[in-house]
Amino acid sequence: MGKITGFMEFERVEESCAPVAERLRHYHEFVIGLDEAQARQQGARCMDCGTPFCNNACPLGNVIPDFNDWVYRGNWQNAFTVLDSTNNFPEFTGRVCPAPCEAACVLNINASSVGIKSLEHAIIDHAWANGWIKPRPARTKTGKRVAVVGSGPAGMAAAQQLARAGHAVTVFEKNDRPGGLLRYGIPDFKLDKRHIDRRVEQMQAEGVAFRTGVLVGDSLPQNGPASKITNLAKESASARQLLKDFDAIILTGGSEVSRDLPVPGRDLEGVHFAMEFLPQQNRINAGDKLKNAISAKGKHVIVIGGGDTGSDCVGISNRHGAKSVTQFELMPMPPERENKAMTWPYWPDKLRTSSSHEEGVVREFAISTQRIEGEKGKVKRLQTVQVRLENGKLVELPGTEKHWPADLVLLAMGFTNPASGLLDAFGVEKDARGNAKASTDAAGGYATSVPKVFAAGDMRRGQSLVVWAIREGRQAARAVDEFLMGSTALPR
Repeated sequence: MGKITGFMEFERVEESCAPVAERLRHYHEFVIGLDEAQARQQGARCMDCGTPFCNNACPLGNVIPDFNDWVYRGNWQNAFTVLDSTNNFPEFTGRVCPAPCEAACVLNINASSVGIKSLEHAIIDHAWANGWIKPRPARTKTGKRVAVVGSGPAGMAAAQQLARAGHAVTVFEKNDRPGGLLRYGIPDFKLDKRHIDRRVEQMQAEGVAFRTGVLVGDSLPQNGPASKITNLAKESASARQLLKDFDAIILTGGSEVSRDLPVPGRDLEGVHFAMEFLPQQNRINAGDKLKNAISAKGKHVIVIGGGDTGSDCVGISNRHGAKSVTQFELMPMPPERENKAMTWPYWPDKLRTSSSHEEGVVREFAISTQRIEGEKGKVKRLQTVQVRLENGKLVELPGTEKHWPADLVLLAMGFTNPASGLLDAFGVEKDARGNAKASTDAAGGYATSVPKVFAAGDMRRGQSLVVWAIREGRQAARAVDEFLMGSTALPR
């Protein structure tokens, strides 16, 4: 634990941010992490609560009280050792995880929780700055070959664990750079891509081979919303060839098929999925020259969808110089503060304001889009209606119809399932939602209906968090190692 009376003496200290006017001029990270004194004080607040609910709330099972205590004591290297034992990539989760651990902190019952995410961020930045993160290649090789299809957080975690177990791992990625949705989904101002690049370098030094620009199977149909998925492949590899060349295969692609909006006017020019808009900006930031890139400059932008993807669209639109940005959410506005007695230690329903929201947006709740209207084939306005919940159903309220000016409409309503072509190419059985059907049982977990083919991350569980992807990648690696070797020393 931290200081015995720390939770009574010290208030929570939040990470700070660069001023809005300053950060809107660039796409770089702008969060200012805790300094050493702030971090040690934050660690001091961990309260020896007996049952650390934070551990259970963290999908990775991070040993949070232990690294909190080491930070409080000023032993950053031990803090890193504890964090690294359960999390391959704390620089990802320390920046973009919503921190369910903090919601479950016992101190959160009647005060502000320990700033666990900010401590994780501080620990991993200390580790990189001090050179503690080094390649850990396996001492002996098993002679087994494993293919990982998809280089997002699940694929990267699985690949690293298996390489450290001595297997020869090849990661296949359809786009030109590794990282999956970390690379071409999350904006650079939330996650600078250098964090991905140096992990890739570490993994290559550990023996992982990355084959980018390779489409496995026929995972992107030519028609329908899935055809909007970013695909920069220049070559392909068949499922049959992978099954022949490798002793095991893990499918770790993302849940990339965006939820569509079937209303009149959907096909007008200027209506795009968020995942058409966001990857383009990341590619431009990386130095790519794109023709006819979607721009929000000088436009009235409507973002439909109130989640993180919608928030990211708000942040990019403001950096483009949008004339106005409005975000629609179908559900009613949640309360500003949760009822802790009813929700703790679970993830609470409450109003959340992101850094992108702080940069400028009009947020509308309980609103449904009825139609998109245009002129000369281009979007010009939206017609909406207010809705309310009645007996668990959303009902339109007559007389609340309204028109909104719109030059760019971004659909950010979540994702339905992975692109079906990859699963179909291997003949993998799907669940009712179109994901790969596989359990997480200790015996036979992550194995699909096809021998030696496993699935993890969003491809198995559906749209989820980075922290869940890393967990599933680690657990799938253990399952594959046990499948190949008959036993495993990899952690579950």
